[in-house]
Amino acid sequence: MKLYSTNNINNIVELKEAVFKGLPEDNGLYMPVNIPVLPDAFINNLNSFSFSEIAFEITKNLFKGYISEEDITSIIENSITFPAPIVSLSKDTHILELFHGPSLAFKDFGARFMAQLMSHFNKEETKELVILVATSGDTGGAVAAGFYKTPGIKVIILYPSGKVSPLQEKQLTTLGHNISALEVDGTFDDCQALVKKAFLDQELRSQIRISSANSINISRLIPQSFYYFEAFKQLENKENVSFVIPSGNFGNLTAGLFAHKMGLPVHQFIAATNLNNIVPSYLNSGEYNPKPSVRTISNAMDVGNPSNFARMKDIFSQALTDDGFTWNNMKTMIKGFSFDDAQTKEAVKEVYETYNYTIDPHGAIGYLAFKEYKKSNPNANGVILETAHPSKFLADMESILNKKIDIPERLAKLSNETKIANFINTEYDPFKKLLLDKYC
Repeated sequence: MKLYSTNNINNIVELKEAVFKGLPEDNGLYMPVNIPVLPDAFINNLNSFSFSEIAFEITKNLFKGYISEEDITSIIENSITFPAPIVSLSKDTHILELFHGPSLAFKDFGARFMAQLMSHFNKEETKELVILVATSGDTGGAVAAGFYKTPGIKVIILYPSGKVSPLQEKQLTTLGHNISALEVDGTFDDCQALVKKAFLDQELRSQIRISSANSINISRLIPQSFYYFEAFKQLENKENVSFVIPSGNFGNLTAGLFAHKMGLPVHQFIAATNLNNIVPSYLNSGEYNPKPSVRTISNAMDVGNPSNFARMKDIFSQALTDDGFTWNNMKTMIKGFSFDDAQTKEAVKEVYETYNYTIDPHGAIGYLAFKEYKKSNPNANGVILETAHPSKFLADMESILNKKIDIPERLAKLSNETKIANFINTEYDPFKKLLLDKYC
């Protein structure tokens, strides 16, 4: 499997290099040279395949012999170990529950697959690998769980101080062993900027083997495409299917675009954001204006400069030279909507009172976006991605619904664990020194 940089299509590397580098030196993002269209016989008969078999077929076609089928099977069997069930609220409104993994968030799919793939490649290495990951909430917990006690790999999680929920913070800061946390006095964008700067620092990279576990890493996106096929399989009505994606860094939506390019017959993608509405604004105006992120109760989406926008733009600009055409193509395939906290809270209450279903703030924004979309598209058949378990946002959920939220045991037991994290500011040089002192 070969990949190119979104900043230079002639900068081509093999999969292993792309996975371990995370970012190309030119500060682009890696994209597959070829995204294969899967056979009609596979697409038309999804119902005859298990989730793991779907994952295997996608991976096999993408990797094209780069990794043996036996090793692909092992990677899948050790990563895709939990379901992604559809819950139907009505005949045309469905919830895709992506929180059944160990960290109770959709990012478990990507993190566990990445950990298995990196572990596979890392067997040939003698030098320790250091994973840097910025999180706005859920990524860190998923990466921590996915890489916990993986031989030869250490993980450093950067998270914005005071901007993740208490239980999310415990997921990042209590495991120990090969998992370390840095509490950053800033926003998620500040955390992400530190990670990106480290990747472009050739002096640092000459002394430490570093890689990324954010959705900037292509190995995170590949497995996120699996559950689009798995969701489509479960639908009785497969006409006019619209996937509604609560979006922050836009990795999840990009993975959906991968699935579409592989042949999944998606009618529409709907990007649902909170007040950090950079992409919906772009879809409306054609102007991309990143800005500092705003804090909301849907904190995993508090991103003011989504990294994966570069991949989205690349997908829609292939073979085109005019950015206007890129915008026209993107705004046709993706509709964008944004909502504030007050609207989000009302949606949480509405879903519970109308359907007796407890939806988290991120999924609630997806629900609102689909309602808005249906006003002009009444025949739409929506699949809303429920990206995290409601208990991860305990205080807000209990306040909104005025009732106790059940906490799964694997999350509840963290409340008594001791937080261990180093507090840092947003300056790069002290961060670099910390890395060199600890890992060089």
